[in-house]
Amino acid sequence: MTLVAQFFRKLRASLVRPAAIPPFSKPALTYEQQVQLLRSRGLVIADETAARHCLAHHNYYRLSAFRFPFSDPSDSHRFLPGTTFEQLWDLYCFDRALRDLVNRSAKRAEVSSRSRIAYELGHAYGPLAYADASHFKNKKQHSFTLKKIDAEIKRSKEDFILHFRHTHGMSRPPIWAACEVMSFGNVSTLYSIIRHDRDKKRIASTYGLSIGDFGSLLHHIAYVRNLCAHHSRLWNRRFTITVSLPKKHPAPVVASLNPPEDRRIYNTLVLLAHVMNTVQPDNRWAAHVRQLIENQAFPVANHMGFPHDWQARPIWKQ
Repeated sequence: MTLVAQFFRKLRASLVRPAAIPPFSKPALTYEQQVQLLRSRGLVIADETAARHCLAHHNYYRLSAFRFPFSDPSDSHRFLPGTTFEQLWDLYCFDRALRDLVNRSAKRAEVSSRSRIAYELGHAYGPLAYADASHFKNKKQHSFTLKKIDAEIKRSKEDFILHFRHTHGMSRPPIWAACEVMSFGNVSTLYSIIRHDRDKKRIASTYGLSIGDFGSLLHHIAYVRNLCAHHSRLWNRRFTITVSLPKKHPAPVVASLNPPEDRRIYNTLVLLAHVMNTVQPDNRWAAHVRQLIENQAFPVANHMGFPHDWQARPIWKQ
């Protein structure tokens, strides 16, 4: 055996093998056992039948994520004295209602931005503007995104896509049709890589936002929409994808934002309210959000990045 071989043999022998991961041994619990587990941790359950019903249709693990505001600081598995199942359930229902409102406004923002991007690029560069790399500043990113768009078009069974395919022989329909089957993530990416700022500005100015702020908002809305689509907890989440906050205009938005809480949902709600006011000036979305927050017995605003004087700020007074 050569010296080199001896060296590597000794090296391998000297390496400490990682300890084997023990198999997961906790058994699945019945709904009755789940109720008893919650009780053993200090949760007051007056109506066991109702609790079992909630657990049967909403999953113990999903509900357990809402326990943290009610948890004993010294032991996160223990509830604060007097905490009831109804309090836990009310917070869960609040998050669901908030998610529905956010999803509704995000959809409106998505439909509007698709329309504006398709209109501006279609008029500036023609029906197949999205397929021409010369109109975008990152050719590699454009190529990658276009492949995904092509796949989405190919999978689509929409009548208007089939019409362009069979009647006009177009494997790539015009942008005003293609934008309707693109994922919102791809719409956001296309905007971010548009070559000329003048094109971006025409789109962003519709919403009174700068080029960068609007691009950031599209990316953030796509992220938040994904959270809503997967029924993820939203109310006290710390966002991993934040949004750029306008610093100068629109004035009512700037005056309503809370920059220090850049990872909480409050600023997202302000910006969505602004987009709703742009898309549908007679909407009452912000009023519905305000009412939902104010109607909660638990002080939810304290966990969502709301400033103490939020009700007096312009976006919530309109």
